[in-house]
Amino acid sequence: MKTWMGAAALWVLGTAAAAQQSDFGALARLDPEASAITERRGDISAVLALSQGVPFRIFSLDAPPRIVVDFREVDWAGTLGPELVQTDLVTSARVGGFRPGWSRMVLELAGPYALAQAGLTSDPNGAGAELHLLLEETTAEVFAAGAGVPEQPGWDLPEPADTGARPEAKGDGDLVIVLDPGHGGIDPGAGEGETLEKDVMLAFARELKEALLRRGDTQVVMTREDDSFVSLERRVAIAHAAEADLFLSLHADSLGEGRARGATIYKLGKDASDAASAALAERHDRADMLAGLDLSGTDDVVADVLMDLARMETQPRADLLARALLIGLEEGALPVNSKPIRTASFSVLKSPDIPSLLLELGFLSNGRDLNNLTDPEWRGRMAQAIADGIGAWMIADAANADLVRQ
Repeated sequence: MKTWMGAAALWVLGTAAAAQQSDFGALARLDPEASAITERRGDISAVLALSQGVPFRIFSLDAPPRIVVDFREVDWAGTLGPELVQTDLVTSARVGGFRPGWSRMVLELAGPYALAQAGLTSDPNGAGAELHLLLEETTAEVFAAGAGVPEQPGWDLPEPADTGARPEAKGDGDLVIVLDPGHGGIDPGAGEGETLEKDVMLAFARELKEALLRRGDTQVVMTREDDSFVSLERRVAIAHAAEADLFLSLHADSLGEGRARGATIYKLGKDASDAASAALAERHDRADMLAGLDLSGTDDVVADVLMDLARMETQPRADLLARALLIGLEEGALPVNSKPIRTASFSVLKSPDIPSLLLELGFLSNGRDLNNLTDPEWRGRMAQAIADGIGAWMIADAANADLVRQ
């Protein structure tokens, strides 16, 4: 089967009839050696070799210009090698799971290149399929006018499951904690060799959840339970749906020089406490854009003022939580950064009514931290230290609340 769409198409649906009639239970696999993104007479040509044909759709997003391809479903067999992109006209290619049953590829472009042709050719004997894309240079105005997620009945990606429901069996003294394993799915986060931040943080979040539940006075909700992409906005929404008492986002960064070491606790601040914190916040928040989300038009001046007022009560509680966590880490003889408490404008910390922190457990770029983060025994000690710190904060926070009521 071969289908082509002309230059006027702003988005396409591949094998749409088959999508409605077939189950497509088996995953298609990408053959990276037979796939390439190249320049062809000033245009961008992309060929993706798949083990079988699958339904797909393509659309563009602006600021920066991106082409997004959704599949149902492709096994990327890990991250793509650098040999896939063979042209400077594509600045990055990111692939991975987006939601259960769906995969996504995002091509970030060096300029406005509009979709001119798209076609899926399938071998009649079932030996495989190839997806061909051709992008032609256009003006910024034309590209922006055609950008946006298409609305097509039967093809809308399903909303994520409501994993943020508040636990029903909650005792009077139970604290609801939302743990946020950083990154996931199409967004791997930092990496060192075969070790990816998204995998390490999911493993640690599960271990921390068990340590907290063993206390007997907490309920724990996870923003993701598997290797799925969850947008920054969705992570905060899960915390609100859970009526969380605190929110803890878990990360492990990587720096090129590899000298930074130890855990770092981040509080919300309009201005970053140092250049490294500002760069880290920019990288974390950029993940939504690289995953193919349109983040334009999200600012609201009036809402920002109201949230700042709410934070006048919440932020001191987050400050107290940061100090309690640091004491827990130090008493557990765990490595902390030379500047262990910092501020940055992370999007996941901006909930006005929930004390929120981001904890960098260490640096994958540091050999000692990497060994620790991949050691289950060390992670168990770290999880217990965090649980102890949260327990101490619960006592101090309750005491402060009593003083306010008096």
